[in-house]
Amino acid sequence: MTVQESREEIVARVKERADIVQIIGETVDLKKSGARYLGLCPFHGEKTPSFSVHSGQQFFHCFGCGESGDVLSYMMKYHNLDFPSALKELAARYSITLPEKSRSPEQEKQEKARKQMFDVSKKVSEIYSRYLHSSSHASAARQYLARRNIPESIQKTFGLGYAPSTDSEGWDYLSGQLSTYDREAALEAGLLVKKENGGTYDRFRDRVLFPISELSGRVCGFGGRIIGEGQPKYLNSPESPIYNKSRLLLGLYQQKDAIRHKNQAIIVEGNFDLISLVSNGCENVVAPLGTALTREQLRLLKRFADEVVLLFDGDVAGVKAAIRSVPFFLAEQISGRVALLPSGHDPDTFIQEKGLGAIEQLVADAENLPEFVFNQLVEEFGLTLNGKSKIVEELRPLVKAAASPLQRSVVVSHFAEQLGLSSQQLDDMLDKPDAPPLPEEPPFERPEPPIRIEDRVVPLTAQQKRLVNFMVLNPECLPKLESGGIRECLGGSIGEILFLQLKALRQHNDEMEPEELLSVLPEGAERKYVADLLFDAPDVASDTEATVAEVEELVEWMSINTLKIASRKLLGEINKIATTSDFAKLQELLQEKQKIDRKLQGLEI
Repeated sequence: MTVQESREEIVARVKERADIVQIIGETVDLKKSGARYLGLCPFHGEKTPSFSVHSGQQFFHCFGCGESGDVLSYMMKYHNLDFPSALKELAARYSITLPEKSRSPEQEKQEKARKQMFDVSKKVSEIYSRYLHSSSHASAARQYLARRNIPESIQKTFGLGYAPSTDSEGWDYLSGQLSTYDREAALEAGLLVKKENGGTYDRFRDRVLFPISELSGRVCGFGGRIIGEGQPKYLNSPESPIYNKSRLLLGLYQQKDAIRHKNQAIIVEGNFDLISLVSNGCENVVAPLGTALTREQLRLLKRFADEVVLLFDGDVAGVKAAIRSVPFFLAEQISGRVALLPSGHDPDTFIQEKGLGAIEQLVADAENLPEFVFNQLVEEFGLTLNGKSKIVEELRPLVKAAASPLQRSVVVSHFAEQLGLSSQQLDDMLDKPDAPPLPEEPPFERPEPPIRIEDRVVPLTAQQKRLVNFMVLNPECLPKLESGGIRECLGGSIGEILFLQLKALRQHNDEMEPEELLSVLPEGAERKYVADLLFDAPDVASDTEATVAEVEELVEWMSINTLKIASRKLLGEINKIATTSDFAKLQELLQEKQKIDRKLQGLEI
């Protein structure tokens, strides 16, 4: 890259050099048809080709689902990459050098440590896999997998391995397989545990191991099922700089194409439930890593499918797990259904006994998640007056999680009909405070404790967090964000503090880099937030067009948020004035609120 070459020129050069037919042809069977190429769309299931690739104009378009774009957007959508990662991947293929973002010595050190942890995790996966398939001491593990009808092809697909018992290989088998350099990384990744009196021992012993991969395929952790006696039955890697169990799904890397093809993901609770279903032909399956389903995991699945089916055990725990997940489905605006297995069965035992057809029928008959929750609440509380009151209380967090006023209105209207109430009645009941106000304190003076800054800071919502992250990583966009109302949208939060600091820095240097913000922040929540963000920031700078598009999207969100704030303020004024006889003012406020709400609906639909 020359000194004068801009980011736009680099992107243009990558697009010009990359052969879109070659790139897409790696994942789609393309056949030439006149001046274009046709194939089956990889983004939706179809039997007749409607996916068109134009080599001369370097773009693709699907006449079935409407997906279209250039070679970079294909890489991003098909391989689930962000723009910098897609650009980096294509540039590497065509030997184009990209500008590297400058990093501090501390960031360089952290990134090097992460790379070492990924490298050693891959080595450990290979070590344990070889041990499973070749060691005489792993015969019990091989027999265990055979009893569970897990064929060797599936074992290799998922990279299953075996960590030997202490009886056969002692406490430090893994340590003996690694170099001194790798042992340090293995300690950081939690694969080795340091003894108090020096030395290390293996975290996983006498366990069948499931390597856990990121979407890119890099191994970042392990889950182990014990073979002999002992607790816990399942053991996962500890949290580390490369492993966060709430943001990962077992099997997603291996099964993402099947999920995308069916436009549906099935979530099961256990590791063996997952590979047993895959072994028997049900391939669009993933599993959480020993925890309840999280919003971050649903957000991952949204990239591949429009619908998620929860296939849970039919016991109390399974029902509660399904109910707990509903707010996440509403917040992420993803369609959810739930299928409960017959008593005494889990997905593994059910498909082994009943076969693939029975599982497919169970999934086909799955109940819509909100309906399932409502029916469970009716079964628990009944539809007496007292029962309805309890149901309304249980529905409160579900309705609160609605992603927009329109979605809330639809949810409220639906449940109101089920409860025999009007939408307004249910809405009023849901808007009541959760508990009556506490009685006033006895009339004696007491000193007021000082209010710390931390006590005044409002937690960031998911969208506010996205706004703050973008603002910090792209300080050149601050004027546009400020004119869009960013301070009002971040009021009272860490984001407002960071905004004010960024604005002050830019007054002295409008070409500042994000790292400069870190250098002026004192120790505390704001500095930790920025440090964590910069640690995880992508290496390659974003494309200008993509940045401009994201600014516009964020400004649109801020416009919507500003209207919501105005609507809530008006509602407060309306409630206050409703107790007076000033009907003219009340009518004026109501009309103003209706006008804002109509704008909101127009923006959010």
